[in-house]
Amino acid sequence: MSAPTATARAETKAANRAGFGAFIGSTIEWFDFYIYGTAAALVFDKVFFPELEGPLGTLVAFATFWVGFLARPIGGIVFGHYGDRLGRKKTLVITLLMMGVSTTAIGLLPGYASIGVAAPILLVCIRMIQGIGLGGEWGGSVLIASEHAPKGKSVLYGAFAQQGSPVGNTLSTLSFLAISQLPDDAFVSWGWRVPFLASAALVMVGLLVRLKVAESPAMAGLIEKKAVVKLPLTEVLRNHPMLIVLGIGACTIGLSATYFKSTFALSWATTSLDFDRSSFLTIILVANVTQIIVQPFGAVLATRMKSWSRAVTLMLLPELILMPLMFILIGTENYGLAMVGVAVATIPHCLYYAALAGMLASRFPAHLRYTGISLCYQLCGTLLGGTTPIIGQFLLNRTGSVAAVIAYAVFQVVLTLGCMLLLLKRPNHDEQAAGPVAAARPATVTA
Repeated sequence: MSAPTATARAETKAANRAGFGAFIGSTIEWFDFYIYGTAAALVFDKVFFPELEGPLGTLVAFATFWVGFLARPIGGIVFGHYGDRLGRKKTLVITLLMMGVSTTAIGLLPGYASIGVAAPILLVCIRMIQGIGLGGEWGGSVLIASEHAPKGKSVLYGAFAQQGSPVGNTLSTLSFLAISQLPDDAFVSWGWRVPFLASAALVMVGLLVRLKVAESPAMAGLIEKKAVVKLPLTEVLRNHPMLIVLGIGACTIGLSATYFKSTFALSWATTSLDFDRSSFLTIILVANVTQIIVQPFGAVLATRMKSWSRAVTLMLLPELILMPLMFILIGTENYGLAMVGVAVATIPHCLYYAALAGMLASRFPAHLRYTGISLCYQLCGTLLGGTTPIIGQFLLNRTGSVAAVIAYAVFQVVLTLGCMLLLLKRPNHDEQAAGPVAAARPATVTA
């Protein structure tokens, strides 16, 4: 066997291992994050806010859901800093542990009936830890996979991390679908805790996989040359502010679409419409399985098409019709029509979500990439993604109609498309780099 062939095979093996590690770790972290959203829609108002009845209790439960998004930029900043200075792998081990411990703690947390107001206070504090952990996880998972990728396949390998979201969401939905078969009293008293407690075992599996992944070549090269930046946050805000603004907008529907479906619509369908808990969870499950199957084709499409702008346009334009159609079909209260509506509306944004990570990462230089993409993604989560069920519920409460929610969803699709098309006009740093480390480097580096 020739040396080049052996080297190529070793690099391919390392790339595949990095992709698998990113997928497994992100699946577990998204499972942890999504079970909170499902619990907030179904039970947290009763367990932690029993004195707030009806829509107001649901709104407050969604507010605690948003706290996780509020904390995510903190995680992006903190772990982006260390990820751009010390390496992607180290931060990913820490973030996985943070998510696992905090999620298990929620499963053990006494309710309002046991410890009074301390229960919702502790819930909010633990949710913030969850948010910080996920805030640091996403950027690292994307980069550990995409920076190991063979030339020209960064979007494809970045999609490994993206695939963790629908798989984690599916596992979350399956777990709640199983326990929703319990009588209401058992579901409220202890059943909802089971998915949170199961997280402890999943995290151990994730750690075993993630510890075997090597540091990314781009980051290893920066560390070897002592070319890491002292303050990545300061530099990215000073030198690339428009990348951050456009990146936030470009992430929008990729994040919020899931919460339109699995959080807001779940609550709306089971409280205002004639759907029971199990039937609408089944509808969400079908949509999640659709996403798992379809989503990778978004990365394949973007990789094969010469124009990423054209690919993004083809992916997102159908959502301008399909997202409103989803709400209309749910509003018929017909189980079959609602299932078709939610599943079909999933296709455009999941294709886009697969390609999003690699496209976004390519617009930041390697020495600032963890911080840059984390800021974009997590600030979008705080400002636009995590507020989706809160704003949706507020609009529904205020107008009494889902039409305002539909208009808000369409606005988010348009915002996403416009910002990504502008972002793609910026330089592609993966193409400009002469090797794993770009030739151009700023003057401010570590000693």
